[in-house]
Amino acid sequence: MDKKKELTVGGVELKWDLETGDVLFENGDVVFFWISAMKTFFDTIKEISGVEATKLVFETTGFRQGLIVGEGFRDMKNIDTTNVVEWLSNTYATAGWGKVEIKEIDIENDTFSLYIQDDWEYKMNQLDDKNTKGIFVPSHYAGVLSGLFQKNYWYKILQYQDEDHPHSIVKYFPSEVSIQHNIHELSRRQEAEKIAQLEDLVNDKTKALQDLVKELSSPIIPVLEGIIVVPMIGIYDRERTEDLLDNILIQLPKYQAKYLLLDLTGLNGNMCEHTAAAIDKLGSAARLLGTEVILVGISAELALTITKTLTNLKEYECLQSLQHGIYYALGKSGRRIV
Repeated sequence: MDKKKELTVGGVELKWDLETGDVLFENGDVVFFWISAMKTFFDTIKEISGVEATKLVFETTGFRQGLIVGEGFRDMKNIDTTNVVEWLSNTYATAGWGKVEIKEIDIENDTFSLYIQDDWEYKMNQLDDKNTKGIFVPSHYAGVLSGLFQKNYWYKILQYQDEDHPHSIVKYFPSEVSIQHNIHELSRRQEAEKIAQLEDLVNDKTKALQDLVKELSSPIIPVLEGIIVVPMIGIYDRERTEDLLDNILIQLPKYQAKYLLLDLTGLNGNMCEHTAAAIDKLGSAARLLGTEVILVGISAELALTITKTLTNLKEYECLQSLQHGIYYALGKSGRRIV
């Protein structure tokens, strides 16, 4: 039995060597696959890469594969625009890629229109997902033309093969669009998406933190009947000041507070004019509700600051510690601790 077989179809040579297991297509090693096996391969890529990345993977692979074929056949066959039609049709039909014809050539503008029918990618998509549109084969021919004519070709799909159309129509033309450009575009989009996701995450965490700060910041502590304490901690910007005023003024009638002790110990010397104005505004509003504001936790440093620059706070009773403030409020209300 002859272990070596040779066959020429459409001017294309095929050779089989059963002893070595080699299959040669125009003297180049090839591998044959069932279409169902190719579908498994493609489905695996989709499963791993995701939809958008998969499209780029197929397009990039198809183009680069075609580029190798085009460069190889350019050197072997001396192909130009006069014989590319016959070569392309015979070569790819012989390889099982379906029927492909160049029906429109514009030599002046170097454009080609390919009519592609029953290619393996179309057949593969027909197995169970008839809505999937081919991209590997159209991009492959862009690579072939780029390799043949040593200039970058790109494509536009004008029509897909389906039940109403017997073939796909793809226009090919010289273009600055490249696979590298598309890869970079995808990378930028993915990077932008990740940045947007991180920004959303940061915003969510910031909002949660702000809500927590509002909840913990300046809590109202009722210590005795008619006496409440509010510790002031950190730096008060405009938003935090408004929260402070709203929270306290709403709660004063609830506790029937006669005395409001503002504990300034937690300010750590960060008493600025803005904070002082907030305290003064709170004192004026509380006074209208019948509540006297007493400042406690006054350090020597803070006392000097109030004396020199924050003179609007000198009208308030200022005491060194919270304990002194409670005793003071009790005394003014005619009570004492026994």
